[in-house]
Amino acid sequence: MTTPPALLRPRDSDALRAEIRRLAGSTGVPVVFGGEVAADTLLLSEFCGVRTNGLRGLSVRRASGLGGQVIDSRRPASVADYGSALSITHHYDGPVLGEGIRSVLAVPVVVGDRSRAVLYAATRGRDPIAGRTAEAMLQAGRRLATEITIRDEVDRRLRLLEAAASPATGGALVDELRAVQAELRALAETSADRHLGESLCALGDKLTRALSGPPAPDAPRLSPRELDVLLQVSLGCSNQAAAQRLSIGPETVKSYLRSAMHKLDAGSRHEAVVTARRYGLLP
Repeated sequence: MTTPPALLRPRDSDALRAEIRRLAGSTGVPVVFGGEVAADTLLLSEFCGVRTNGLRGLSVRRASGLGGQVIDSRRPASVADYGSALSITHHYDGPVLGEGIRSVLAVPVVVGDRSRAVLYAATRGRDPIAGRTAEAMLQAGRRLATEITIRDEVDRRLRLLEAAASPATGGALVDELRAVQAELRALAETSADRHLGESLCALGDKLTRALSGPPAPDAPRLSPRELDVLLQVSLGCSNQAAAQRLSIGPETVKSYLRSAMHKLDAGSRHEAVVTARRYGLLP
């Protein structure tokens, strides 16, 4: 995957490995493997069920073989008999057939308009891979695409933060930092990677302390979700917009907001934000 890694970003290969292990356990397919795409070349790096080392570290070029085909088309593709398939090139027959693989399904992990990884399910017989197994593969591709999208957005936000911290001044910088903090917490809630989510929340808390110092000793104890909602409100979001950003319902947003207002003894949304900032709970 070609996006330059940020300091916070875990290796995308870890997420790929987790999906491959999940597929192997849930589908019972004999062979599941995959790799990341960089500069239009797929590097196979993660495997379950292989008997040889022929596929390990194999580089698959764009439009070559089944994997190269799905990189190019950004659509899943399959063959029931790899060795005799007419729909693909046969640049990789040696390692594929040496593994005894015949039936293969390849699913690209598409983010934006690019294939960022490829997942494979394979058997050593000629029965096509379809039905529940194929659907599980497609779901895994979508999950991984969502996770990479989140990580890309986190990287983008951190780059914005770095840019804002250099020449920017005063209110513009504070507003940018507040927006970044809110987005980091929102992204943390949608990440499938628990450790990444915890790291994002911790980073958001550091931003709050950098802007407003530690919370006042007499500050009310707001839940993380109440703070998340107040952060979105502080950016001018409506209940509907806050719900979309936090992936919860508008009524749930209202409930958290009412609870936060009660704890802060505030009579309005605006007063709740002002009071939370005075206590050092919000940046």
